[in-house]
Amino acid sequence: MTLLVVGADRVDAGKTTFSTGLVAATDAVGFKPRAGNDFWFHHDDYQTAIARGSIYGKDARRLAAASPGSLQPTDINPIHRLWRPAPGNGAGLLGQDDREFLLDRAGEQYVVNGTTELPEGVRSELPLSEALVVSSVEEFNQVMHRHHLQRLDALAATVDRTERAVVESYSNVARPLQGIDPDGVAVVEPGRAQLFDGPRFVKGCQVATGAEGAFHGQLEERVSSVTELVDPVDTVALPALGSDDRKDPDTVADAYGPAYELLLDVAGW
Repeated sequence: MTLLVVGADRVDAGKTTFSTGLVAATDAVGFKPRAGNDFWFHHDDYQTAIARGSIYGKDARRLAAASPGSLQPTDINPIHRLWRPAPGNGAGLLGQDDREFLLDRAGEQYVVNGTTELPEGVRSELPLSEALVVSSVEEFNQVMHRHHLQRLDALAATVDRTERAVVESYSNVARPLQGIDPDGVAVVEPGRAQLFDGPRFVKGCQVATGAEGAFHGQLEERVSSVTELVDPVDTVALPALGSDDRKDPDTVADAYGPAYELLLDVAGW
């Protein structure tokens, strides 16, 4: 059984809270295929990760901790990107006019932006001696084809082998991992979750971008583009939770129990 959790809002939709509670309620393994955080706005998370010689975010750390066994964040999150604000500096390497790409971790391989100076902590704490340096979008695309997609394909195979898997998306992307067929999908936003039949949701992703037969991994469907095409099977209210409750997967599992039961019904489990 594979369940997909995506967010209707770009920021702070509640995906990770919903996902960690779902992992606890079903004894599933949580996965976060792609993620990113900001050197400035998420500096505590950044420092926690580099102190352990890697880079990952709070979402992957929470999902790994909620999952059975002793998984590390990097076990469930193969692709992570580090940004920093770049006010007034133009579009930058990846075309973002308000933030600057610093580096990616693709598995154990690092890819760094050769057009900027990395923060001292990044240079001293991360294993960058064999990092790949990119200075153009064309170079970056070649690296992603060789490294990023390979890691995502490997994760998709792991998800497929996992008896119970919860896959959490990032931002408002509808399908963070190609090659998996979720049984049920929860589109989460503050106050509610819309529940979708998995195969119908995937079909909506394909229709939204004409992705059938397209190059693997290039297209990202936005959640709103898919939900305009596919009707939810059900919609369920989500109660507001305090910050301490949101950090406890078992408490979330109790509070969101009715939503999880309906999602499992939709998934046929």
